[in-house]
Amino acid sequence: MTRVPTLFRVIAIAAFAWNLTGIAMFVLQTSLDAAQIAALPPAQQAVYAAMPPWLDVFYAIAVCGGALGSLGLLLRRRWAVPLLAISLAAVLVQMIALYALTPAWEASGVSGLPMTLLIVGIAAFLLWYARLAAARGWLR
Repeated sequence: MTRVPTLFRVIAIAAFAWNLTGIAMFVLQTSLDAAQIAALPPAQQAVYAAMPPWLDVFYAIAVCGGALGSLGLLLRRRWAVPLLAISLAAVLVQMIALYALTPAWEASGVSGLPMTLLIVGIAAFLLWYARLAAARGWLR
C-alpha cells in the first residue's frame, strides 16, 4: 500500500469540511421562505427574484459533487477525480449564470468577487490535487 503524505490527509479533511459547509449554505439559501427573502436588502431580493430555478440544480451538483469527491479523497478512491471535475464544471456554470442572468453584480459589486473567485479556485485546486494524487498512486 502506498503511503500518503500527512499534507494529503490535511487537504482531504479541509476539502470535506469546506464542501459540507457548501451543502449547509445550499440548504440555507434554498430553504428561505417569502418572508425571509422579503427581509433581505432590496438588491439581494432582486437577485433571488431573477434567479432561474435550474440554477439551484447546478448549485446542488457543485456542493454534493464536491463533498462526495472530497470524501473520495479521504477514502483514497480514484472516483474522487471525476466527481471533483463535475463539481468544478457545475461551479463554473453556477457562477457564470449567477452573474449573467441576475443582478448579482449590482447587489454585491466588487466586494462579491473575492468569494466567487475563492469558490472557483478551491474547486479547481481540488480537481488538480485529486489528479496529482491519482498520478502519484495515492488513490486506489
